[in-house]
Amino acid sequence: MRIKRLNIALLFIIGLLASCVEQKDDKSAIVDKLVREMSIDEKVAQMRVFHANLGISLDSSDRLVLSDAVKEKLKYGIAGIKNPGEHYSPERAAKLNNQLQKYIVEHTRLGIPAFFITESYNGVDAAGCTRFARPITLASSWNRDLIYKIYDCMGREARLRGLHLTHSPEADIVRDPRFGRMSETFGEDTYLVTEMITNAVKGLQGDNAGLNSTHIGAVVKHFAAYAQVAGGRNFASIEISPRTLVDEILPPFKAAVQRGGALGVMASHGDINGISCHASAELLTGVLREQWGFEGYVISDSNDIHRLYSFMRTAGSEEEAVIMALKAGMDVDLYSEQAYALLPEIVDKHPELEAYIDKAVKRVLMTKAKLGLFKNPYTIAEKTKKVRDTSAIELARIADEESVILLKNNQSILPLNEKVKTIALVGPNVNKQTQEFFEKATDRDITFITEKGFAITNQQGKADGDGDGSGEIVDVELTSRSVCEEGIERIMNVAAKADVVVLFVGGDQFTSREAFFNNALGDRADLDLAGYQNELIDKVSRLGKPVIGVLKHRRTLSATELVQKADALLDCWELSEFGDMAVADVIFGNVNPSGKLPVTVPRTIGQVPFHYSQKAINNKKGYLFVDNSPLYPFGFGLSYTNFEYSDLKLDRKTLTHGDSLVVSVNVTNSGERAGKEVVQLYVKDICGQVVRPEKELKDFKKVALLPGEMKIIRFVIVPEMLQYTGISMKQVVDDGDFEVFVGGNSANLLSAKFSFEEL
Repeated sequence: MRIKRLNIALLFIIGLLASCVEQKDDKSAIVDKLVREMSIDEKVAQMRVFHANLGISLDSSDRLVLSDAVKEKLKYGIAGIKNPGEHYSPERAAKLNNQLQKYIVEHTRLGIPAFFITESYNGVDAAGCTRFARPITLASSWNRDLIYKIYDCMGREARLRGLHLTHSPEADIVRDPRFGRMSETFGEDTYLVTEMITNAVKGLQGDNAGLNSTHIGAVVKHFAAYAQVAGGRNFASIEISPRTLVDEILPPFKAAVQRGGALGVMASHGDINGISCHASAELLTGVLREQWGFEGYVISDSNDIHRLYSFMRTAGSEEEAVIMALKAGMDVDLYSEQAYALLPEIVDKHPELEAYIDKAVKRVLMTKAKLGLFKNPYTIAEKTKKVRDTSAIELARIADEESVILLKNNQSILPLNEKVKTIALVGPNVNKQTQEFFEKATDRDITFITEKGFAITNQQGKADGDGDGSGEIVDVELTSRSVCEEGIERIMNVAAKADVVVLFVGGDQFTSREAFFNNALGDRADLDLAGYQNELIDKVSRLGKPVIGVLKHRRTLSATELVQKADALLDCWELSEFGDMAVADVIFGNVNPSGKLPVTVPRTIGQVPFHYSQKAINNKKGYLFVDNSPLYPFGFGLSYTNFEYSDLKLDRKTLTHGDSLVVSVNVTNSGERAGKEVVQLYVKDICGQVVRPEKELKDFKKVALLPGEMKIIRFVIVPEMLQYTGISMKQVVDDGDFEVFVGGNSANLLSAKFSFEEL
């Protein structure tokens, strides 16, 4: 039987919530009233999230089917449910989510709607949605507006399915390419990641104006320093100086909260210098709420509250782990049956904890109010036909085109000239549609011959996920030598018939992925091309044919064999489902590449850590028997035209508090093709209270220039851009000299000097 026991007072409260969704003060007052009406079981239910794979589905007539386990979990309501309808078409997902929401509203005493949650690494993580490029690929575009538009599209597609939140995007910066989740981030640099994450959050949330109807809320993760794990191994310890944490790791999160208005924050799996992030009151309450003014809710990562006891061993019991997390500021428990599920019993013994519970529940209910769920928790299934429309597909293609990075182009072999008649498309990263996309990219009389040869891994197991333990995980192994040798022979037979060889190598989704808590590996101990790809590169190069390397990957690879032996090299990271169309358009010259590296590419794993903004003293000594420069510097990327920088000027030589300094530079397209250039501004503190970085990115602009066109590009420097954490752990700006650099990458720059004076 459906339970309909909403009393008149509560109906009045819900009605007020619906009528006052735009007024924060009214919403707060009404949420307070609602919390006072709730039992402890109902409160705790609003502090838990479970996964839809527990038993939520549609039957053949599209009627909702719930397992007994799900019905039991929904008895008192729920904060949210992860991934409902993820494997269904958008229209079926909308039908499921509407019925699921209706069940929750009508079968609980208070009728509080749930929020439904997704993830967004390649677009909305659900069937029938546009598959965009990975975040680190999108960062290669260095295009703020494009990032906003893509995430705006994701937000709209998700809301049409009946989803309300996403456990994305990642504000982590990643500097260790051994880490399997590298591609989920926006790169190695604090400023670049800050700009990308801010625009991603704004896009997902429709500039916050779309939260109550057309867009979804962003839950930024992993707070904090998650990608700084020792050895690049998921769940390993994190040792990082407090100064580096404040100056380099936290700014993207701060911007996501303050500039982006993120609705939620997910805590990090890890610890910071021994303090688990899930039990850190300093981090979750002190920094996030008291310093930054965050008003949203904080959610655990999968099962991590319980792991304070079972894994971190910083709690002596399950009960102690729950109390630690609750007092630290953890509002919602993701998945666990051994953490916040215990709260009703714990509160019987520790009634003072209910005050913390009330705070958490209020934050969850305020999130639901901001999402408009009290006003209308349903979506219109018919509107899901708008999901993945032509504008979304075009946006994915534009993003691909702006993200492809040209790393090498000996003798301007690209774009391919008219003499090329036969092209071999070969290698383990050739896709089913590769040849089709190449055929569409040109109207020349060209014969394409294709041979994949072999797969890099055995392609078994679950490729991606959120660590929830859903689905069977099978160990992934490299493809055997015998299979690869046979594949290389087939590739050689095809390549020998071609005028040009386009060689697709790199990694697959199994060579770089999340290393889940149990049963799955995803981190690597080296940066080499996995398996027998170097042998393939060597043999193909010996044919004496021009070789165009196409590098597809999810982590930085020191592909020195490919760099040395390819005549041209495109770095594509992981593009959208239309990625090979962009590759073809670049190779034939339909698109002039404009992507720039969001990371530094080392020559060998032994150089790590090797980000461009290291302290200057790190460059004093190198290593024996190796060129100690990067294989490619941060911000690097070539074009089919040439950009010349000249006449760098500062409008003043001295900067003081309250003032600004304008940097201008002339950028000229001296080639014969229109192109886009990312003009990058770096600043170096010549002498600081503590040892300072070699240089730091402070701004960038992506500009389009016609052949022969010159533009004056201007940047504004203000004192706040020069701040860092000084010797007393307070923010300071040094009196004295600074050097400003402008150019097309972090290594080749014009420079000028100015000074700062404290008046």
